[in-house]
Amino acid sequence: MPDPEKPSAPTKSKKSIKRPVKRAHTEELVDHYWGSINYVFGLIKASELKAGLILSFYGIFLNLLYQHLGTFVQTGSDQIILFVLLGLWLLCTGSSIYFSIRCFMPRIEGKYDKNIFFFGDVISKFGNIQEFSRTFYTISLNEEELFLQLGQQIYIISKIADYKFRNVNRSIRFLALGLFLLLAIAAYYTVLVVTR
Repeated sequence: MPDPEKPSAPTKSKKSIKRPVKRAHTEELVDHYWGSINYVFGLIKASELKAGLILSFYGIFLNLLYQHLGTFVQTGSDQIILFVLLGLWLLCTGSSIYFSIRCFMPRIEGKYDKNIFFFGDVISKFGNIQEFSRTFYTISLNEEELFLQLGQQIYIISKIADYKFRNVNRSIRFLALGLFLLLAIAAYYTVLVVTR
């Protein structure tokens, strides 16, 4: 007969031990997947912020240039080298602006399996609201399918982030080249004004 003052040790079956560990691991995996998705979304926002700053810089700079364009053209109207440098600068500036704008263009990847986390598929590939809700619930209960869907979404948005960063990097390279050409134009223009 057990001693009433001494608490009996709780009995643990193998199932009760494994289930909390599995649930904790599943919760960690869900956090890991959503953390990865949020990280990549942060990269997308950062690339668009950089592209926006580049476009803002050009907006301010081209406004200042436009205000002083008249005196610049009058002073160097007979200098072919000056206009060649100016043409190269305009080409670099136009390319930089083009790649910055491309960063903002929507990029939707539609060549993959339907995914419950992609807004385009939610509306077009899962039927009406009730059918989508049932599918979402069913997939959410199946851990393997859920993580497969989350992994696919991470891949797709990573591809979008890569595209945006490539465009921002190109824009920055053309910006740097344009600034170098602008310094060459300013130096040539200064020598031209001093020698006159």
